[in-house]
Amino acid sequence: MALKRIIPCLLYDGSGLVKTIKFKNPSYVGDPINAIKIYNDKEVDELILIDINASKQKRKPNFDKIADMASEAFMPFAYGGGVKTYDDFAKLYKIGVEKVIVNSLIQENPEVIKRVVADYGAQAVVACIDFKKPMFGIKSPASYIGNKIKFTLTEYANYLGKELGIGELMLQSIDNDGTWEGYDYEVTAQILNSVDIPVIACGGCGSIEHLKYVLYQTNAQAAAIGSMAVYSKKGMGVLINFPNRENVIKE
Repeated sequence: MALKRIIPCLLYDGSGLVKTIKFKNPSYVGDPINAIKIYNDKEVDELILIDINASKQKRKPNFDKIADMASEAFMPFAYGGGVKTYDDFAKLYKIGVEKVIVNSLIQENPEVIKRVVADYGAQAVVACIDFKKPMFGIKSPASYIGNKIKFTLTEYANYLGKELGIGELMLQSIDNDGTWEGYDYEVTAQILNSVDIPVIACGGCGSIEHLKYVLYQTNAQAAAIGSMAVYSKKGMGVLINFPNRENVIKE
């Protein structure tokens, strides 16, 4: 059986780490370099860092700060936020980022992504699918830039894998983000049954049981943790945290 990955997903606002609830109300949780050093000691599988403001504020990734973070990380390091051009990808790979996570660029300029995949390989690009349930209708891909994504979730996932050649998907439930109530297992299973590339489940993890279910019942290849990675418990203080892998192994 392939190793199931558990990945801290850190949100960065341009100055420090924050945590959101349903993509709103970011709360400061600490310094990214300090967090990365702690995760080194805890021997985490991978690390994801998302700059949640870069694209919204129409600014480039802060390559100097990202280089500092990547140099401290002793594990595979993925970054997303503000990546718009082929040169942005090239700079990130050069400074030590192993995977670049794309989201709004998928709608804005998919040809850039195709070129990067051709030159660096499918494994170097992860597509993040933000999704939520609207007031009326079914759960669908969501876009902060206001574009209507004219795909169902499964159609979108297949477009990313087959048409753009992306090597991994990250499924981010907006409705579950920061709630500690568990992943969206229904959507995770739905996407896993429709694509043949690895899937990272993200949004809502609050317990070891949630991790076990998403990894061994829906059979996701990886699970990202947000609140569990930066808080001691729900409603309690900041504590850079990582679950004991022994407790997450399938029984």
